[in-house]
Amino acid sequence: MKKLVFAFAGGLVFGVGLLVSGMANPAKVLGFLDLTGRWDPSLAFVMAGAIAVGLAGFALARRGTRAWTGEPRHWPVKRGVDRRLVVGSLMFGAGWGLAGICPGPALVLLGAGAAKGALFVVAMVVGMAIHTGVTRGNT
Repeated sequence: MKKLVFAFAGGLVFGVGLLVSGMANPAKVLGFLDLTGRWDPSLAFVMAGAIAVGLAGFALARRGTRAWTGEPRHWPVKRGVDRRLVVGSLMFGAGWGLAGICPGPALVLLGAGAAKGALFVVAMVVGMAIHTGVTRGNT
């Protein structure tokens, strides 16, 4: 139950943060990504703030061996950049640039009943299913 409460609280804070910062607004995100037109730099400050909070959070988390829920921490062991990482990053960036939303804001939009959020989430789930089918046994 403790794990569920922490997951809910984290998701709620994340979703509210996306709404307050404007990152759930595809027009604002596309304005940020439009470097040759009317560029909106405000989301750069949101990202810088998120990175700062994340760095502080990870520094604190690295001090302990267990999460607040009592479960052991599992840190990634893979450090290198490989083809899968590069291709996945390019696909993520292309999708973000085309749609103006990424998975977190898409879930916020879905929760708000926005058709664009629903369409994005459906496409995301289909893409994940295709990935699972293609990479099954290859990982």
